[in-house]
Amino acid sequence: MDIYKVNDITELLSGNIYPGRGIMAGETPDGRNAVFAYFIMGRSANSRNRIFTEKDGSIYTEPFDASKVEDPSLIIYAAVRRYENKLIVTNGDQTDTIYEGLAEGKSFTESLTSRCFEPDGPNWTPRISCMGTFKEDGFSYEMSILKSIDEEGSDCARYGFAYPAKAGLGHFIHTYVCDGNPIPTFQGEPERVAMLDDIDAFTDKLWDALDENNKISLYVLYQNLEDGSTEGRLINKNQ
Repeated sequence: MDIYKVNDITELLSGNIYPGRGIMAGETPDGRNAVFAYFIMGRSANSRNRIFTEKDGSIYTEPFDASKVEDPSLIIYAAVRRYENKLIVTNGDQTDTIYEGLAEGKSFTESLTSRCFEPDGPNWTPRISCMGTFKEDGFSYEMSILKSIDEEGSDCARYGFAYPAKAGLGHFIHTYVCDGNPIPTFQGEPERVAMLDDIDAFTDKLWDALDENNKISLYVLYQNLEDGSTEGRLINKNQ
């Protein structure tokens, strides 16, 4: 087993009908851009009734058809927000928890101590989060997964990972291993994945690798590490 293998995202996702929600962060091979990506998938009508929208530089999940919303608590949230020199990406309303924690002087990890996995037993969907920090000499990123310690959802296990950016390398964390009943949660360290210099090529590659029936929305952001300019791509299956 090659623990330092950098995987092609198509190899990781093709044939996996339900990895759930996923976050990627890394740096382009040419070292010019930081890369962030977030996708959502869904099996139920409630989960599939969503789109991404962009407002004032933040990305939100919203219902595609508001009349069909059954339970908005776990599907409607700010997925991407900025705080000063930091970019926050998560799969739930812990985006706001991290943002508010930073404003209070807390770290990424400290901000998440008040949160745990989602209350949707028997799946107990993990909360996955990422935060990129930009400085004059480059950027780094942290990832977190909060998951149930057992099948009863009796307590929360907390895992954190911190990475210096390396050209061409990214890390990928997702809520589930694959489909199931209950759905098995993500295991181990975030997966090492190859980044691409071209945002359109990377967006297309990621979107095409997701299961056609279950994919819902994808957002990809490239931020130039020299001048801070950004480029984003947003895809909604429902539009």
